[in-house]
Amino acid sequence: MSTAISQLDKLKINAWSGGKSPFEVEYGKMMMWFFLLSDAFTFSSFLIYYGAQRFSKITWPDPDEVFQSIPGIADGGYPLVFVGIMTFILIMSSVTMVLAVEAGHRHAKKQVVGWMLATIVGGLMFLGCQAAEWTHLHHEGYWWGRFPEIYTGIDQVGALQFANLFFTITGFHGFHVFTGVVINIIVLLMTLNGVFERRGSYLMIEKVGLYWHFVDLVWVFVFTFFYLV
Repeated sequence: MSTAISQLDKLKINAWSGGKSPFEVEYGKMMMWFFLLSDAFTFSSFLIYYGAQRFSKITWPDPDEVFQSIPGIADGGYPLVFVGIMTFILIMSSVTMVLAVEAGHRHAKKQVVGWMLATIVGGLMFLGCQAAEWTHLHHEGYWWGRFPEIYTGIDQVGALQFANLFFTITGFHGFHVFTGVVINIIVLLMTLNGVFERRGSYLMIEKVGLYWHFVDLVWVFVFTFFYLV
């Protein structure tokens, strides 16, 4: 009798154990997903507010007029060319990050170093382009609380809101890119020092890769809202 009860208890334990967990994800990776989800809500709030303001105004600065220069080369006549270059650079840095993660899965240290270095360079180039764009816009009269004189008397509130939201949201995104570059540099140094080889896993590359892809994805929405709509 006792033996039968014991076997029954074992069956109950096995039945409730659930077998293989559907959430068999490394803790740090799961926490990164939680962080990215919360950050996505923040960016969504900014962009939704921008959209509400954008379509509540009769007059709003035309992106083709605002973003028609190539800083240091041309003051006008090239609408969205420079931001297109910026977008291409950031997307390519996402590609190099994918290649770094793939090399990490193969424990190919030299390739991880090379692709991570390329990703860092891409991030720095994007930040440099953004700094050049901000400098040019500031020279043209755009800044927090300021707008060009050409919009005076048309819809001052719309132009002012555009300037405030543009620098706030693109600045917030730029801060994420800068943070990502710093993290990538740290991970690159860890790779060069053989930390991941000693651990036997390059999972950290995948974690920072998730963050970098998120930053790239957010830029697609920022690009659409500010430069295309």
